[in-house]
Amino acid sequence: MWGAAAQRFSHRRAFLVVVGAGWALYGGLGIIGNTRYSTARGLADVTRYVPMDALGWMWVACGALAALAGLLVGCPRVQALGYVALAVPGGLWAGAFAASAATSYPQAVGSACGWGAFTIGVVLVSGMDDPLPRHLRKERR
Repeated sequence: MWGAAAQRFSHRRAFLVVVGAGWALYGGLGIIGNTRYSTARGLADVTRYVPMDALGWMWVACGALAALAGLLVGCPRVQALGYVALAVPGGLWAGAFAASAATSYPQAVGSACGWGAFTIGVVLVSGMDDPLPRHLRKERR
Protein backbone atom coordinates (compact mmCIF):
# COMPACT_ATOMS: atom_id res chain seq x y z
CA MET A 1 0.00 0.00 0.00
CA TRP A 2 2.68 2.50 0.97
CA GLY A 3 4.79 1.58 -2.07
CA ALA A 4 2.10 2.73 -4.50
CA ALA A 5 1.50 5.91 -2.54
CA ALA A 6 5.23 6.66 -2.38
CA GLN A 7 5.53 6.23 -6.14
CA ARG A 8 2.69 8.70 -6.71
CA PHE A 9 4.23 11.37 -4.46
CA SER A 10 5.74 14.20 -6.45
CA HIS A 11 7.81 17.06 -5.10
CA ARG A 12 6.70 19.21 -8.04
CA ARG A 13 3.03 18.55 -7.33
CA ALA A 14 3.55 19.12 -3.59
CA PHE A 15 5.13 22.48 -4.44
CA LEU A 16 2.05 23.38 -6.49
CA VAL A 17 -0.31 22.43 -3.66
CA VAL A 18 1.59 24.20 -0.89
CA VAL A 19 2.42 27.41 -2.75
CA GLY A 20 -1.00 27.46 -4.44
CA ALA A 21 -2.72 27.28 -1.07
CA GLY A 22 -0.43 30.03 0.19
CA TRP A 23 -1.27 32.21 -2.82
CA ALA A 24 -5.00 31.72 -2.24
CA LEU A 25 -4.64 32.61 1.44
CA TYR A 26 -2.44 35.62 0.65
CA GLY A 27 -5.06 36.89 -1.79
CA GLY A 28 -7.96 36.33 0.57
CA LEU A 29 -6.42 37.36 3.87
CA GLY A 30 -3.59 39.67 2.86
CA ILE A 31 -5.07 41.59 -0.05
CA ILE A 32 -8.87 41.38 0.08
CA GLY A 33 -9.13 41.19 3.86
CA ASN A 34 -6.36 43.52 4.98
CA THR A 35 -4.32 45.40 2.40
CA ARG A 36 -1.13 46.92 3.85
CA TYR A 37 -0.33 50.54 3.07
CA SER A 38 3.03 49.71 1.49
CA THR A 39 1.42 47.14 -0.82
CA ALA A 40 -1.29 49.58 -1.89
CA ARG A 41 1.26 52.34 -2.45
CA GLY A 42 3.61 50.10 -4.43
CA LEU A 43 0.76 48.96 -6.66
CA ALA A 44 -0.69 52.43 -7.30
CA ASP A 45 0.19 52.21 -11.02
CA VAL A 46 -1.83 48.99 -11.33
CA THR A 47 -4.73 49.95 -9.08
CA ARG A 48 -5.49 52.93 -11.32
CA TYR A 49 -6.88 50.37 -13.75
CA VAL A 50 -7.72 47.32 -11.60
CA PRO A 51 -9.24 47.52 -8.09
CA MET A 52 -7.30 45.93 -5.23
CA ASP A 53 -10.14 43.47 -4.54
CA ALA A 54 -9.92 42.19 -8.13
CA LEU A 55 -6.17 41.70 -7.68
CA GLY A 56 -6.85 39.80 -4.48
CA TRP A 57 -9.32 37.54 -6.25
CA MET A 58 -6.71 36.98 -8.96
CA TRP A 59 -4.37 35.63 -6.27
CA VAL A 60 -7.13 33.42 -4.87
CA ALA A 61 -8.06 32.04 -8.31
CA CYS A 62 -4.45 31.46 -9.40
CA GLY A 63 -3.62 29.82 -6.08
CA ALA A 64 -6.65 27.54 -6.21
CA LEU A 65 -5.84 26.57 -9.81
CA ALA A 66 -2.24 25.76 -8.88
CA ALA A 67 -3.29 23.71 -5.84
CA LEU A 68 -5.84 21.76 -7.86
CA ALA A 69 -3.26 21.16 -10.60
CA GLY A 70 -0.93 19.75 -7.97
CA LEU A 71 -3.56 17.29 -6.82
CA LEU A 72 -3.95 15.76 -10.28
CA VAL A 73 -1.69 12.75 -10.83
CA GLY A 74 -0.42 12.11 -14.34
CA CYS A 75 -1.54 15.41 -15.92
CA PRO A 76 1.65 17.26 -16.87
CA ARG A 77 -0.15 19.83 -19.04
CA VAL A 78 -2.46 20.78 -16.19
CA GLN A 79 0.53 20.97 -13.87
CA ALA A 80 2.25 23.29 -16.36
CA LEU A 81 -0.82 25.55 -16.18
CA GLY A 82 -0.53 25.41 -12.40
CA TYR A 83 3.02 26.71 -12.60
CA VAL A 84 1.87 29.51 -14.91
CA ALA A 85 -0.81 30.34 -12.34
CA LEU A 86 1.90 30.59 -9.66
CA ALA A 87 4.18 32.78 -11.78
CA VAL A 88 1.61 35.30 -13.04
CA PRO A 89 0.68 37.05 -9.76
CA GLY A 90 4.27 37.14 -8.50
CA GLY A 91 5.50 38.46 -11.85
CA LEU A 92 2.80 41.13 -11.88
CA TRP A 93 3.77 42.18 -8.36
CA ALA A 94 7.47 42.23 -9.31
CA GLY A 95 6.81 44.40 -12.36
CA ALA A 96 4.47 46.77 -10.54
CA PHE A 97 6.85 47.23 -7.60
CA ALA A 98 9.81 47.71 -9.97
CA ALA A 99 7.92 50.41 -11.89
CA SER A 100 6.91 52.05 -8.65
CA ALA A 101 10.48 51.92 -7.32
CA ALA A 102 11.77 53.51 -10.50
CA THR A 103 9.25 56.36 -10.39
CA SER A 104 7.36 57.44 -7.30
CA TYR A 105 8.07 54.99 -4.45
CA PRO A 106 11.78 54.04 -4.14
CA GLN A 107 11.13 51.91 -1.05
CA ALA A 108 9.39 49.36 -3.31
CA VAL A 109 12.74 48.12 -4.64
CA GLY A 110 12.99 45.44 -1.95
CA SER A 111 9.57 44.06 -2.79
CA ALA A 112 10.40 44.13 -6.50
CA CYS A 113 13.55 42.07 -5.88
CA GLY A 114 11.78 39.60 -3.61
CA TRP A 115 8.81 39.01 -5.90
CA GLY A 116 11.06 38.85 -8.95
CA ALA A 117 13.33 36.27 -7.33
CA PHE A 118 10.36 34.19 -6.24
CA THR A 119 8.87 34.28 -9.73
CA ILE A 120 12.16 33.12 -11.22
CA GLY A 121 12.25 30.37 -8.59
CA VAL A 122 8.81 29.16 -9.65
CA VAL A 123 9.95 29.07 -13.28
CA LEU A 124 13.05 27.08 -12.30
CA VAL A 125 11.08 24.56 -10.23
CA SER A 126 8.61 24.11 -13.06
CA GLY A 127 11.40 22.76 -15.26
CA MET A 128 12.81 20.30 -12.71
CA ASP A 129 12.13 16.58 -12.68
CA ASP A 130 11.08 14.71 -9.57
CA PRO A 131 13.86 12.57 -8.12
CA LEU A 132 13.73 8.89 -8.96
CA PRO A 133 12.27 6.55 -6.31
CA ARG A 134 14.90 5.22 -3.93
CA HIS A 135 14.94 1.73 -5.42
CA LEU A 136 15.76 3.10 -8.91
CA ARG A 137 18.63 5.37 -7.85
CA LYS A 138 22.25 4.38 -8.41
CA GLU A 139 24.35 3.85 -5.35
CA ARG A 140 27.10 6.41 -4.82
CA ARG A 141 30.43 5.28 -3.55
